[in-house]
Amino acid sequence: MAEQQILYLTELRGLKVYDLKGRKIGVLKDAALVPLIDPVRIDRFLMGGGGWTWLTIRHDQIRSISLDGIYLKDENLTPYHSDEYMLRMVRDLLDQQIIDAQGRKVVRVNDITFEVRHENGGDELWVLEVDIGIRSIFRRLLAGILPPRWVRRLQVRIPPHSIRWEFCNILEPDPQRRLRLNISNRLLEDMHPADLADIVEKLSPQDREAIFENIDHEVAAETLSEVDPGIQASILESLEAQKAADIVEEMPPDEAADVLAELEEETSEGILQEMEAEPKSEVSELLEYEEDTAGGMMNTEYVALREDATVADALAALKKNEELLENLNTLFLVDAEDRLKGAVPLARLFLHEGATPLASLAAGSLIEVPVSERQDRITELFDKYNLLALPVVDEDGKLAGVITADDIISVLRQK
Repeated sequence: MAEQQILYLTELRGLKVYDLKGRKIGVLKDAALVPLIDPVRIDRFLMGGGGWTWLTIRHDQIRSISLDGIYLKDENLTPYHSDEYMLRMVRDLLDQQIIDAQGRKVVRVNDITFEVRHENGGDELWVLEVDIGIRSIFRRLLAGILPPRWVRRLQVRIPPHSIRWEFCNILEPDPQRRLRLNISNRLLEDMHPADLADIVEKLSPQDREAIFENIDHEVAAETLSEVDPGIQASILESLEAQKAADIVEEMPPDEAADVLAELEEETSEGILQEMEAEPKSEVSELLEYEEDTAGGMMNTEYVALREDATVADALAALKKNEELLENLNTLFLVDAEDRLKGAVPLARLFLHEGATPLASLAAGSLIEVPVSERQDRITELFDKYNLLALPVVDEDGKLAGVITADDIISVLRQK
């Protein structure tokens, strides 16, 4: 792209504005997008004149924009009034934190690069990139000290570091203003939850709340599961009880119980009150157990079949529990009283005909623990027997839940 087609915000600020006769009438103070009209093209330019009042220049009133100044083709300017539908480059972006969705990190805006396009009989500015590297800091330091053309020549040896505008996610805590600015959550929701969790941990409490208030409940639940436990509690405490309940309902019951256990009792109860009956019952039951016992560690999401079931029955059950498949590796067999009778590795199903009894595919030795078993002993069992899943039974031998290798990894990480 030719250099003359590029203009930086550091160069744009302070550019002289000229009327139809080439007389200077003011200097540029800021420029703004109106995302509901166009998310990329600068719609308004804000000019300071001789008095205190700023004037607004529409994009279609400009004949040309360059380092030599801004020349108008229409002098019918209006006083500037604050408009919440505007995203101002200097006020709202420069020196602010944004999320680089492609690099999956939080960055600070040092400068903004515009492309100058000649459209409809005049020059227009289109936001091209957000600049975050040393080159943009160099421009900032020399702005007003050296002529812009000199700065451009000097900066050539410094590698550029920027983010394409389409990969930038703006942090805006005010939900009403988010709507007015048409800020989308798509970039965040498309991220891996672990990456989004890393970003959330680097944000201020206000910005964390804004993200969890506005992203999809399922994405929010997956992300919250990846966030540091101490921050999990602060996020839920910052949300309205109904919003927090919507997120907690999407979490596995054991993880939901762990998060609620970290909250003040009043806050936890308020969230539980807003939850649907079934997830509320599961989570409430898990909250009764001590955190470092099998009951406190187990997950109540598993697939259990009667001990006389077949491979065909198992496949049908898996189809009904499709949401569990990603983390499922074992099926459990129970009798008519729900007492645990066997465990079948999931992979074995695909090697046998549909009529094959599941009992014939069960693991040779059944390892189980009571709900009261301590965390250290459970960790030892996973290590000794290379377990992927460990069933937990109540005092009557009934299957109460399952502890997975992922649960053990989480315990070890916290240590």
